This record gives sequence, C-alpha cells and structure tokens, in this order.
Amino acid sequence: MTESIEQDLATSGTLRLDMKDHRFVGHGRIDLLRRIGETGSISQAARSMGMSYKQAWDSVDAMNNLSAQALVRRRTGGRHGGGTELTDEGRRLIAVYEAAEREHRRFLERLSHSIKDFDRFESLLGVLNMKVSARNHLRGRVTEIKAGAVNAEVTLDINGTPLVAIITNESVQSLGLEPGIEAFALIKSSFVILATEDGGLRTSARNRLCGTIERITNGSVNTEVVLALDGGARLTAMVTNDSAQDLELVENGRACALIKAPHIILAVSG
Repeated sequence: MTESIEQDLATSGTLRLDMKDHRFVGHGRIDLLRRIGETGSISQAARSMGMSYKQAWDSVDAMNNLSAQALVRRRTGGRHGGGTELTDEGRRLIAVYEAAEREHRRFLERLSHSIKDFDRFESLLGVLNMKVSARNHLRGRVTEIKAGAVNAEVTLDINGTPLVAIITNESVQSLGLEPGIEAFALIKSSFVILATEDGGLRTSARNRLCGTIERITNGSVNTEVVLALDGGARLTAMVTNDSAQDLELVENGRACALIKAPHIILAVSG
C-alpha cells in the first residue's frame, strides 16, 4: 500500500513575537538582548554573534521604538566609561520569550503527532506578515484629527512629542482613526531632513523633532544618522556625506529632524 505524504511530514519552526502587526522579537533578537545583558556592551554582543555593530543597533532601535518602555539603554560614566545595559523591561521580555518558546516547542511536538491530511496541514502554515520599506516605525496615539474638504490632519503623540501627518479623509475612515487610537507612523529615512538645533531655519516642514545624535554611520555616498528624540523614540535619517560634513554632525551632538506631514504614512493594527 502506498503511504500518503503526511506520513513522512514533521513540523519545525522558530518562535517570533510580533507587536501590533510589526516584527518585534525572535530567537536572534532575544539572543542579542541576552548578550547585551551579559557583556554590558552592544559591540561585544554583536561581535560574539557575528553581527555588525550597525545591524545590532538597528535591531535595538526597532525593539525600543515598538516597546512601551525601553528594553536597552546607554549607560554613562563609571570607571571604564559608558556602556549599554538591559532595563527591567528587557529582562522581563527575555523571560516571557523563554516561557513562550517552551510552549511553542510543545505545540510543535503535538502538531507533529496530529497531522491528518495535507490540506489542513498547509492551512496551518499560513503566515500573515506586513513588511514595509519605511525605515522608521514610530508608535503613538492619536490626539487630534482636523478634517478638511479632501485631506485630514492627524496628530500623534509619540512619547510626549507631537507628530502631524496629512492623509485623506477616506484613509481616516478606513483606518478607524479617532482620538485615543494607537497608530504607527511610517517614515522613510530619506524623507527626514536634518538641521542643527540652533539653525534658526524657517521651513515648510510641519514637524520639527529634536534630540541627541546617538549614532553616525558613514557610507561611500550617504551618511546614516540615528537621532534619539527627547521623548525617547529613535529616528533614522539618511543624508549625503557632504550634508553631514556641512552640518558638522557628531555623536552626542544635538540636531533636529524636519519631516513634512504628507510624507508620513499612518498604519494601525489589524
């Protein structure tokens, strides 16, 4: 008798926890958090994982921006200078993930023993993901909506910092936006214009978000600048190398991000 295909099937997989339809943490990011906690240094943690320093900081920024409380923070001072440390929330997330991972393994074991037909098995493997090219995902809450004839002006509170986006009235309705609703602002790094805090510029950009330059990564043509906003969120900007030099941008220096309201895409969890 010919055996059916499901007789040779076994389940496997790794656990990933999403937050509001955005990728939050998986095994790799949890391992990074553990190593930061052990070494007190993001560069050492990245090196031990064969990961670049930039990639490690990108992962940390993504987690910190989605989390209601910071998971990793810079530590200043001390005999050996500054470093990086896990917060209580970061340690709690590791414990939560480890408990969820144990349950996930048990689930996979039970599933391996209960596959009855291929069609049902295939349906269980469906993955619903949202992937976007926008570098910045800022989590906030709607505080005000001003409707116009065609477009609406929506204000988000991003950790105490107001951020204004202009979208169509139809989008406001389809997203179900109203004061108090949680939403995400998606902003491409190329749409973020940097200026020095004391520049005194008058611009048409509606949003002016100031903070401390946390990291500068120089490329062959462009420079990536990560700005730690005063409210705690991180914002990444991509500027030309010439612009970075003209502005005299330095780590731990102050700068402001200028963002036009129409350049902000709003999203909500499904």
